[in-house]
Amino acid sequence: MKSFWLAGIAAFAAATAQAQAMPLKEAAEKFGQRSSAWGAQLSPSGSRIVYLSAGEGASTVVYVYDVASNTARAILSSEGDPESLYWCDFASEERLICQFGGVEEWNGEIIPFTRLISIGADGSDPKGLGARQRSSTQYVWLSDGGILDWLPDLDGEVLMTRHYAPEAGRTGSRISDDTSGTTVERIDVDSLKARTIERPAENIAFYRTDGRGNVRIRAVRRVRAGQMTGEYSMQYREPGSDKWLDLGTYDSTDNSGPFPLAVDADTNMLYHLEALDGRDALYRRKLDGSSERELVAAHDRVDIDGVVRLDNGQRVVGYSYEDDEPTTVYFDDDVRSLRSALSRAIEGDPMIGYASTTVDGNKVIVRATSDTDPGYFWLFDKQAKTLDPLFAARAPLEGVDLAPVKAIEYQAADGTSIPAYLTMSADGPQTGRPAVVLPHGGPSSRDRWGFDWLPQFLAARGYAVIQPNFRGSSGYGADFLGDNAFRDWQTAMSDIASSADYLASSGIADPGKIAILGWSYGGYAALQSAALDPDTYKAVVAIAPVTDIIQLRSDARRSFNSKLVRDMVGGGANARTGSPINNASKIKAPVLLVHGDMDLNVDKDHSIRMEDALSDAGKQVELIRFDKLEHQLDDSAARIEMLTKIGELLDRTIGS
Repeated sequence: MKSFWLAGIAAFAAATAQAQAMPLKEAAEKFGQRSSAWGAQLSPSGSRIVYLSAGEGASTVVYVYDVASNTARAILSSEGDPESLYWCDFASEERLICQFGGVEEWNGEIIPFTRLISIGADGSDPKGLGARQRSSTQYVWLSDGGILDWLPDLDGEVLMTRHYAPEAGRTGSRISDDTSGTTVERIDVDSLKARTIERPAENIAFYRTDGRGNVRIRAVRRVRAGQMTGEYSMQYREPGSDKWLDLGTYDSTDNSGPFPLAVDADTNMLYHLEALDGRDALYRRKLDGSSERELVAAHDRVDIDGVVRLDNGQRVVGYSYEDDEPTTVYFDDDVRSLRSALSRAIEGDPMIGYASTTVDGNKVIVRATSDTDPGYFWLFDKQAKTLDPLFAARAPLEGVDLAPVKAIEYQAADGTSIPAYLTMSADGPQTGRPAVVLPHGGPSSRDRWGFDWLPQFLAARGYAVIQPNFRGSSGYGADFLGDNAFRDWQTAMSDIASSADYLASSGIADPGKIAILGWSYGGYAALQSAALDPDTYKAVVAIAPVTDIIQLRSDARRSFNSKLVRDMVGGGANARTGSPINNASKIKAPVLLVHGDMDLNVDKDHSIRMEDALSDAGKQVELIRFDKLEHQLDDSAARIEMLTKIGELLDRTIGS
């Protein structure tokens, strides 16, 4: 890990010319546009590619691209009110499976939903894949199921989970269907004929297959008094057996026990994560009745994230983790060599990811990306030895010089080293800049190296941006995570304050020109930090923020996991003093609040009440509300408006 405490700042100080900030209107439009291509997947033969693209506003369009003719045709779209398309993939050469979802208001509550459909590759003949919901069923599942296994030959059948609700007895009739729970079914996506593989079972969290249609792992939730406990009974099967055997208990509250990731059919091995010295390590074990396990990978600083699979989820070819930058370690020599060759062949030596492969493995969709490149999709043909460009992930940013992202460390108040990322344009003065502290959401999440549209927007406007992975962030092990950044908000806020101190003491920032901005928990952190250190920050932006920890507990009272939420966020005096709404009078800087009215993660009342509290205290505050939008504000027009407002506030308070 690089440190900027001593000579590290020299690495950032190469340029001396005056920085030329991108005009606000142009920057908001370019960075506010949603992705122009994502989710690219090959058909079984490789003759076609399906991908999704943002349309106007919150709309999404599905395109099928013909490789031979180099043409794309729109086959499906969603308006984002309330349905949004999430992904599509080929179940056969002629049919796709797509998932859409959204949120709706019902009896005063915001309810999420997802649904699966089968549709022709030309956009014709859409069919629902979930279990049929009758009007007499006792309840409706929020999700109708999920694809469990695409099956090796992709001949139009898939293995999927389906959710069933029991049918209430109808008046004047004893006839009812008591089928309830989650099944696994093999389904023909054209005829919808289904064959049950796993009979209905309650409290199933997930199943895992071996990539060849054989269900080998299941996780069963442990429920007490109608509430999730955070514990899961992990079970497995030996090859060819129907009997479930005990694998162990995974407890999400303390991350103990095995968490299954993937079964490799060729070796009959299960790959799973389990804590080792306080960090997630990767193990594998034979599913043969023995309890022996083998350590595959561990890291002395960060968690192992997971495994990498190819060939439609059949082969486990490597694992990934992230320290300063994302790292993938491949077991397979051919895959590793190909990745290296592609990285050299594509300009800029980018990170290479395998997005999709054909059934025979001959054609591969590659996504190349970096901190200064939002990403580009390429089609590699192994047999022909050709590498052809497909489409940009963010077309409006093609040709734009983006700011490099540097991994750094700074010292917290108690001397702990805190990892962070510093984003700053390479041109212009490298000292004395206006700066923005940008804490992440979660709270048990972390910032990662790579392209991120929000800090890049700020950097394009001339700001130095620091993203601290404060204590309470995930990925760095149990000790660093601590009690989580709600229960131990004092430590998290102290680490965030130290990131602002670092910007000033290192000379990167003008200490009189520092603002703070955050989304979700990051919005909470921005408001709470401004209350704790009112003279440090000259502007505050809080997007979809938690403002009252007690309300957050109350918001979850009707949910299946309400006890887990209460245990996570805590309560009492610590929650009250840790809530920005109770500290509004201490904030000196002008505040911009942004919230979507259909936010399921953080209720809009958090921002509405915070605006009232700040106004009552005589503070400068503005609240922007977006009708019908969720937590992520997946609407290009809304994001452009938000970035414009952010830019105007920062221009007034810390300059550009």
